[in-house]
Amino acid sequence: MPSWNVHIAHTERLLASEESCLRCVRDRDAFLLGNLVPDIYVGYMVPDVSHKIPYKDSHYADPTAIPAPDAGRFYRNYVRGREATDLELGAWCHLLCDHYYNLRTSEYIASIGVKPSDQTRERKQADFALYGRTLDISLEPRLTDEVLAQCAAFRQYALDEEDLRRTVVSARRILRTNQEEHLDVTPTYDLLTVEFFRTTSHEVDETLIRALGMYLRGEDASELGSFPASEESPPGGTEQ
Repeated sequence: MPSWNVHIAHTERLLASEESCLRCVRDRDAFLLGNLVPDIYVGYMVPDVSHKIPYKDSHYADPTAIPAPDAGRFYRNYVRGREATDLELGAWCHLLCDHYYNLRTSEYIASIGVKPSDQTRERKQADFALYGRTLDISLEPRLTDEVLAQCAAFRQYALDEEDLRRTVVSARRILRTNQEEHLDVTPTYDLLTVEFFRTTSHEVDETLIRALGMYLRGEDASELGSFPASEESPPGGTEQ
């Protein structure tokens, strides 16, 4: 999955845009934190969380080498036909981001004859770490009273306040590290390519704008980040 520097960069570009879809985002702090929420209880990004949540329940995906979350399932459960909170919209954007980066990664490695495996996952994660260091990011999540209220109302699973504070610390550490170890040159990737990151990043930016625009207009965005009906959707939660 993309690291938080990638998620923060997409969030920053989205919030800095002049797209009309941004009218649906009322609290930018809550939206930014929402773009990190699905990873809080995975067990990697935030040390010492109070508990872990299975990946199939946090991301609606099997924990395979390169899992592509079913963002459409989250949308149907918590966004479609509702006045979603900014935190929920951010979490939806996170899953859309994960879906398309991992889906395109799987397609790319298949095109070059590389099979999914733990080694492939490690190579992929190393490339994403390099790519993340090329990004300029500056936004830090803040736990305002409004953000905490939206966290308390999050319907997918409970968010513990102390875990949220650990999340903010982790995000700030990632931000500082990204600034201190920023790459001003194009890195040499092991598995993926410069063109892969350029095209996939652009696709994700465009998809997030499209998704929020569809939500704002009351259009059904179920197909975004979802799987064809002919394919078995990854397990994870019951649709409401």
